[in-house]
Amino acid sequence: MNKLSHLIVKLRYVILIVAIALLVPSAIGYFNTRVNYDILTYLPKDIETMKGQDILLDQFGTGSFVLYVAEGMEEKDVANLKSKIENVDHVADVIWYDSVMDLSVPMEMLPTEVYDAFNSDDATMMFVVFDEGTSSDGTMQAIEDIRKISDKQCFMSGMSAIVTDTKNMAEKETPIYVGIAVLLAVIVLSLTMDSYLIPLFFLLSIGMAIVYNMGTNVFKGEISFITQSLSAVLQLGVTLDYSIFLWHSYQEELERNDDKKDAMANAISATFTSVLGSSITTVAGFIALMFMSFTLGLDLGIVMAKGVIFGVIGCVTILPSMILVFDNLIQKTKHKPLMPEFNRIPKFIAKHYLAFLAIFLVLLYPAIYGNNHTSVYYDLTQTLPDSLESVQGANEVDEKFEMNSAYMLLVDKNLDSASMNQMIKELKNTDGILAVLGTDSLIGPALPREFIPEDALDKLESDEWKMVLLTTDYKIASDEINAQITQVDKIVKSYDPKAMVVGEAPCTKDLINITNHDFNVVNTVSIGLVFLIIAFVLKSVSLPFILVAVIEFAIFVNMGLPFYTKTTIPFISSVVIGTIQLGATVDYAILMTTRYLNERKNGHDKKEATLIALSTSMKSVIVSALSFFAATFGVGLISSIDMIGSLCNLMARGAIISMFTVLLVLPAMYMLFDWLIVKTTFGMKGVEAVHHEHHHFGDFIHHVA
Repeated sequence: MNKLSHLIVKLRYVILIVAIALLVPSAIGYFNTRVNYDILTYLPKDIETMKGQDILLDQFGTGSFVLYVAEGMEEKDVANLKSKIENVDHVADVIWYDSVMDLSVPMEMLPTEVYDAFNSDDATMMFVVFDEGTSSDGTMQAIEDIRKISDKQCFMSGMSAIVTDTKNMAEKETPIYVGIAVLLAVIVLSLTMDSYLIPLFFLLSIGMAIVYNMGTNVFKGEISFITQSLSAVLQLGVTLDYSIFLWHSYQEELERNDDKKDAMANAISATFTSVLGSSITTVAGFIALMFMSFTLGLDLGIVMAKGVIFGVIGCVTILPSMILVFDNLIQKTKHKPLMPEFNRIPKFIAKHYLAFLAIFLVLLYPAIYGNNHTSVYYDLTQTLPDSLESVQGANEVDEKFEMNSAYMLLVDKNLDSASMNQMIKELKNTDGILAVLGTDSLIGPALPREFIPEDALDKLESDEWKMVLLTTDYKIASDEINAQITQVDKIVKSYDPKAMVVGEAPCTKDLINITNHDFNVVNTVSIGLVFLIIAFVLKSVSLPFILVAVIEFAIFVNMGLPFYTKTTIPFISSVVIGTIQLGATVDYAILMTTRYLNERKNGHDKKEATLIALSTSMKSVIVSALSFFAATFGVGLISSIDMIGSLCNLMARGAIISMFTVLLVLPAMYMLFDWLIVKTTFGMKGVEAVHHEHHHFGDFIHHVA
């Protein structure tokens, strides 16, 4: 590493020129990466609901649909509006009463339930069907175009409308997230740094690493809007302390070394070793996300693991080059750091370690209980701002038609009509089903087949399948609708074992089952990986248990709080936060423990070793936690997309909780388990383990450094 460090120092100008030049292809890559705003597309491709979506697209040309409500319009005006909407690109079809009947046939002749499906007081409803998927660019553009030709009295409801609004909101807000994160990071850095200019170079080198990361996403083809919105902020939060580490290391080397270049080369070597250790746990946390079968985890995991690696490379190449090139300027802006040296607090913590241990034990049960009982939501529309057109549309459909959602059945076309009618009858009797619309429910003695235009039948039938539309007054992701879907699935499969239930509501039901499974997988993988890393880094059998237990406790407190504050969090938080908090904050514990072991090896007893480890690590832990907090806290405050806001709030709070846990609870663990640590850690052979002390703590309380 030493040769490489000297080479980096020697090539500093070349490195800066190359780093700046690489921003161009990265920016091009960034603008050519598609962003996906529909998280249901991340469900596994082999489940029935996803296969059903493909059949709808292939055989019916139906990628997705929205419900469109027009109020207070004459029938002929609605017919005009309908033909305008039909001319919009990517609109495959608009189903209204005139699709089923000629307008010259009075509406009253329709079977009651068909009439009710399309009309309510002065409002009439159309189904607008698109020829591309829910969240494809074509569908989103079509929604914008339909809004342009619509009147104020027209409303659209459905997943595609929500995805379009989410897109507009995310595009507007993402730059603000980055701005706020940078602003708060500068505040934290100015508290802890000894130069006014150095924070600027930190943010420049991290900014470059972020641009490289976002640019290389082009190889993935597309990324989720959640990854897009979070990755810059997260990368800043996770990698900021690497830069701080390099700067401190360089300052220390300057005291021993007159030659700046040598000092920097030594600082790069020292930083690389320590940063490598702490970045591995963070990367492990993101790798654990890749094991989710809901592939949003894979998406976020790849981009973030890549981001951390770019961050580490930038920290030992771009940043040192900047510091050396602009060294004179930096020296001119030096000042005393505002953060105090911590002398008294470590003594206080070491002295009252039993009290902190007691607090830990008292909080353990409520934290675990809260963590297990925090409620999560899966319906993404619940938390979007009411000002959005798609949310107003959903409320309008609910109010006028007492209908919350619609989904579809695909049934074998050759199913005989007796079975079909019997099935439709059973479906109508299912709790919460408002209407069952399909060719068989339209045709009856009151309405001979001849009355119905041929192309209307084509739209509901393909060579192999019949499509049946169900409308329901239950909300998506509610327990009622999930029970209803299970019931419908049972009824339909009893008549046709190959039949499928498809649509947003069934997809969301799958999402619930899949993420519950994913939660356990991700937790197991992340704890397993971090456990192995700690065992390897600290060469110990007992320390992985102690350190993981301490951080897991911090995670339980963080995830348990929403239960006590009666907050419902998005499902993705419950899966993702644990592994990110573990990966990003276990470094604090590793840093302090490494120092503790060194002091024990140097002949200090456990009290002195604990005190020294705490005094020397406290500042680094606080700065590290504050930089993670700064990057995420502001976004949590301002985001109108709850899925992003909630994740950031939990991450910001998690960093602070982990910080307190490491500083207050971990020292107590050293005091309590010192005998075990000494016995089970490699290289501690000559260290005297004090046995009698863990039996009576009394004399310790009176006699502390």
